[in-house]
Amino acid sequence: MFSEIAQYFRTEALPHIWCPGCGIGTITAAIVRSIKTLQLDQNNVVIVSGIGCSSRMPGYLDFNTLHTTHGRALAFATGIKASRPELDVFVIMGDGDASAIGGNHFIHAARRNIDLTAIIINNSIYGMTGGQSSPMTPHDKRATTSPYGNLERPFQILDVAKAAGATYGARATAFHNQLLTKLIVNAYNNPGFSVVETISQCPVSYGRRNKFKTPADMLMWQKEHAVMIGQKEAVGEDFSIGEIFKSEAPEYTGEYAKLRQRLKGE
Repeated sequence: MFSEIAQYFRTEALPHIWCPGCGIGTITAAIVRSIKTLQLDQNNVVIVSGIGCSSRMPGYLDFNTLHTTHGRALAFATGIKASRPELDVFVIMGDGDASAIGGNHFIHAARRNIDLTAIIINNSIYGMTGGQSSPMTPHDKRATTSPYGNLERPFQILDVAKAAGATYGARATAFHNQLLTKLIVNAYNNPGFSVVETISQCPVSYGRRNKFKTPADMLMWQKEHAVMIGQKEAVGEDFSIGEIFKSEAPEYTGEYAKLRQRLKGE
């Protein structure tokens, strides 16, 4: 029930602007429930976003929030975490926001292994700015910039994150909301750069162009094509959900603190 998490919202800013059937609302609830589960100090939480449909989320959440510029959410979040490492920093990005204009910041945040929880809401399209294909639009799917089908191969963003040095990667969907909440909790508890990709439905810009009649159809597609990691191989349009990878590596702010202490002693 909303009353259980209402304290985390700027209720005076509601109702939200998202289209009927959009998955971002349920994903927002999962993020808030994860913060409630973790019992984090509301005044110690920072939510940072860039530009796009999902990036409007901080406007509705009653934490320390930054609605920044396109592709630069991780740059702002890196500055916050580096200067105030005691803060709990969550970064909300869309698929285009994170992997196109923000791609350079993404790989370097992963390389540094800085302790940020990055949540990428992947609705396979630029939903707010005209329905263009993004680097994560599936091959052969339609968008305003690919009206006959997308010719490009999409990024597998968790593979990119792992290769660049992130120490935690997971995937869930708007349909698998309880799993998503659990994975965000686990991502926060990982001492390093953590990425949770969330498959979401965009019924207006993506669904109508790709033969989905209703938002419910898109949710059922998520249910039918999601494969729990380790159960069987994901083939065709299927995709794995759950914890995709986890490893250990030195975390940036911790290493920086050690360097400062060493220099003070010299």
